[in-house]
Amino acid sequence: MIVKLDQTWHGKVMDYLSAEPALNLFIIADIENFGYETDSQDIWADVEENGAITGILLRYKGNYLPYAKGEINAKAFSEIINKDKNYEMLSGKKEITDQFTPHLQFERTKELYFAELTDAESIKKNIPRESILQAELKDVDGLMELKYLIKEFSIGKTAKESLEQALSTKTGRTYFIKEEGSIVSCASSTAENSLSAMIVGVCSHPEKRNKGYASLCMEALCYDILAEGKTLCLFYDNPKAGSIYKRLGFKDIGFWSMNYSVQTTETQKNQEVVK
Repeated sequence: MIVKLDQTWHGKVMDYLSAEPALNLFIIADIENFGYETDSQDIWADVEENGAITGILLRYKGNYLPYAKGEINAKAFSEIINKDKNYEMLSGKKEITDQFTPHLQFERTKELYFAELTDAESIKKNIPRESILQAELKDVDGLMELKYLIKEFSIGKTAKESLEQALSTKTGRTYFIKEEGSIVSCASSTAENSLSAMIVGVCSHPEKRNKGYASLCMEALCYDILAEGKTLCLFYDNPKAGSIYKRLGFKDIGFWSMNYSVQTTETQKNQEVVK
């Protein structure tokens, strides 16, 4: 039976999600940040007669996140999604989102490696901290200047706003290194919650690479977050980058799949025509 959840379900929901805190990073963060009764977010569960949860679906605006420990009631959850005229994307662990393909139409799909870090055994315990700074709001402009230089990054219009929000709400932190007054390397976390966090935006100035700066930032960031008892995760699509993360102890735990709806793509095409 599909049930729309409210705050009274919170204990059961967190018990269910906490078995895989990295995979449920975004669901946990959205619940902790926005709760169960807001216009921008809804949460449903597939519930057995004894009250046990066997699957969860979260909507944040036009994005849907499903989760189950095995088979999910994709047909019933898809009926909810198909009724939403603002539905844009379904994302989650590939084994889960694949179960929705008979019931939802996807225009395109992007898949990324999903890696997890649960301990600091492979991280240097005496990381030199003299040059590593933690970002404050006053550092956002400098960080954005660096990010715009990274050709591998696709910087959206809301990137600066998102960074400011993460720093101000403590749902993300950024460690960086400066040289001659300019930020030359950084590493960030995002979607931080009580159980997990994601590493993003690891980079160095094109002229300052191969000096170990990004590794220093990332090691310090990972060490501090792990020390708080949280699990870390990240996405990557480049096996070469993956080898760097694995040296720090990250292990692949599957693929993360982002499935874009047909109507999202059509809207994008219409906007391009207007432009």
